[in-house]
Amino acid sequence: MNTRSLLATASLLLLLTGCTAASDDEPESGGGTETSGERWQPRPGTDWQWQLSGKLDTSVDVPVYDIDGFDHTEETVDELHADGRKVICYLSTGAWEDWRPDADDFPKSVIGKGNGWEGEQWLDIRKVDVLEPLMAARLDMCRDKGFDAVEPDNMDGYKNTTGFPLKAADQLRYNRLIARLAHDRGLSVGLKNDLDQIPELVDDFDFAVNEQCAQYDECEDMTPFIEADKAVFHVEYELPTSDFCAESKRLKLSSLLKKYELGAWRKAC
Repeated sequence: MNTRSLLATASLLLLLTGCTAASDDEPESGGGTETSGERWQPRPGTDWQWQLSGKLDTSVDVPVYDIDGFDHTEETVDELHADGRKVICYLSTGAWEDWRPDADDFPKSVIGKGNGWEGEQWLDIRKVDVLEPLMAARLDMCRDKGFDAVEPDNMDGYKNTTGFPLKAADQLRYNRLIARLAHDRGLSVGLKNDLDQIPELVDDFDFAVNEQCAQYDECEDMTPFIEADKAVFHVEYELPTSDFCAESKRLKLSSLLKKYELGAWRKAC
């Protein structure tokens, strides 16, 4: 083969290789998930299952499961991974729960008023010197069990009657602390509710989890996450799907109808 033929062949191979690489980078249609660096990045429209009570039903054909971090073992996470699922670790980071194995590690000085759920009380998120090591240990648990991400709950105490004079700045500092602790462990992290601070926090979080934005006409507030190509995992409890699914699809939310106990039952948009 002469020099000109060799050069032509090499150019063709480079062209073919370049085409293959470009096609691998094409976004998936209808939502999907990606890994960005060491962290998983769920994209808008990604389907999911959220189950925090009852025997875990692993048969739901979705790419993402959100389950309780304390209640489930490394083996359960491994089984979900073997079925091709990403798994989110649910934790309460803004409220104390009296049944958790680490409940006695929280001093009474950081435990405030009830948050409306039995056995749960708001935490004084200003006391980061006390709470940071406790939350770091919980996130260590999520990492060690093999979870891909964390859903930190009760992240909007400053908007509630907690028993503490919490301000918006306190919430921003605490939420960013939780995001940093998760990222330091290679975990993605979702912003739970806290709608008013989304513009300031969207860059710190990898996705969002929202409850009842349709019922309260707030779903448009989630658009900064969608515009950043980050999933919004959304649930309604009291509205029929006919009242919110069309809007959810327009906004590219990952929407479910669930019951308040968050068992296995679901109805997806």
